[in-house]
Amino acid sequence: MVSVLPCDWTGLGVCRWRTSRIDQKWHLHRRAGADTFIRQVHADASNFAQGVTKQQAYDQVLLQAEGLFDGQRNWSLPEPSTHVNWAGFYTLDATSSPEKPQLILGPFQGKVACQTIWFGRGVCGAAASTKTTQLVQNVDQFPGHIACDGDSKSEIVVPIVVDDKVVAIIDIDCACLEGFDEIDQAALEKLAALLARSCDWS
Repeated sequence: MVSVLPCDWTGLGVCRWRTSRIDQKWHLHRRAGADTFIRQVHADASNFAQGVTKQQAYDQVLLQAEGLFDGQRNWSLPEPSTHVNWAGFYTLDATSSPEKPQLILGPFQGKVACQTIWFGRGVCGAAASTKTTQLVQNVDQFPGHIACDGDSKSEIVVPIVVDDKVVAIIDIDCACLEGFDEIDQAALEKLAALLARSCDWS
């Protein structure tokens, strides 16, 4: 369960937690048959304050994710920004053989994408086969890049690894060059680790 922090009450059943960088709002719910309370992300937590840095925005998203995953074994995908033209997941295709594993398209936002990708093929396949993040500043310079959307100029792919096995990848494309950096990589790797331990992967 997400740890309880000091808060300022803003109304019945709603508590606002304050940190040095993030002002989050949560619903409080009493656990059935218990004297403890859990917190659930309030809709207002999806709003970013003006002037936040990229790091602060990621901190807020990760904090939201912890709240959303508390007591849950499922997850959803937010709508991409105007510069991010594709964002989604590929999961390990359970029907593929261990000798020739492939990824299959999962939840996504954007144009229709490739349904399956072999490990080792393209940016997604490279992340899956190496179990390492692929931060590509110019997709046209990546050997074997799969051009599902011609508008994509840069891409980041982060593997989700459970017990040393790639179970899925996070794939995000940007419509401009150098759309991602080390801040994106660090935050998305934290998100991947959170998904790895918060979902039931078969």
